[in-house]
Amino acid sequence: MLARRYYLKVMSPYIIINCAASLDGKLALPDRRQTAISSREDLARVHRLRASCDAVLVGIGTVLADDPSLVVKKEFVPDARNPIRVVLDSNGRTPDGAKVLDGRARTIVVTDERCPKTWKRAEVLRFGKTCVDLPKTLDELGRMKVGRLLVEGGGTVIWSFLREGLADEVKVFVGSMVIGGNGPSLANGDGASDPVDVIRLNCVRATPVEGGVLLEYERA
Repeated sequence: MLARRYYLKVMSPYIIINCAASLDGKLALPDRRQTAISSREDLARVHRLRASCDAVLVGIGTVLADDPSLVVKKEFVPDARNPIRVVLDSNGRTPDGAKVLDGRARTIVVTDERCPKTWKRAEVLRFGKTCVDLPKTLDELGRMKVGRLLVEGGGTVIWSFLREGLADEVKVFVGSMVIGGNGPSLANGDGASDPVDVIRLNCVRATPVEGGVLLEYERA
């Protein structure tokens, strides 16, 4: 398991990546429309996991494509405490009417240093010259007492966390389906350009779950 990083005696969050993908690694249809991959049993697991974390993070692509609320559904966790919602949004494209700005939980939008955008129902952090600086963002979340951070996508954000060696755990629910095509996948971005750049993981557990299997990894 990766060692946690320290900066100015502040502990960065323990980072858990969680997502649901088809057997061929797709997160959505080729046109980015959502399709149900997780079963109800897996959704219950996700909401319990979300409730156990101090913050949940997604990228702007997920906000624009799916408009998630990122709160914990009480049907799964009756006494739920909503985590802080964090959106990585370098250029400030989060719509004012997005569900992450509905006031049901504290929301932080992280942009790069050039972006002037503000939102009425969100705090703004600005790190990075041309895109969000992940290590600086995590250090700041650590200062804000975020001990456990759940990263829920999308594929570009997941790849960024894996590429920079920032993830402590990776949990993937693999649904018993094949989507095909060139749509959003578990890890997008530039990908590995050389065999030595491939991200190696240790599979520590594989658990049958209604509708598929839950694979749990640690970094090799």
